Amino acid sequence: MKTNMGTFDRVFRILVALVIGGLYYGDIVSGTVGIVLLVLAGVFVLTSLVSFCPIYSIFGLRTCAVKNEKA
Repeated sequence: MKTNMGTFDRVFRILVALVIGGLYYGDIVSGTVGIVLLVLAGVFVLTSLVSFCPIYSIFGLRTCAVKNEKA
């Protein structure tokens, strides 16, 4: 897997996951919607830790800087 997520994207996803977790544990969001959001938050954290988003690779997106490779 090649990295396709930049630092801003990774930090943003972790912040969103923290907000979702706070909303769930603060009982603001609950039930099925809360569980779905918790799963989404887990995916955000996982993709942030590995710096790879499968959806980005499907659409050919990259938010990280491209390194200048010399052959």
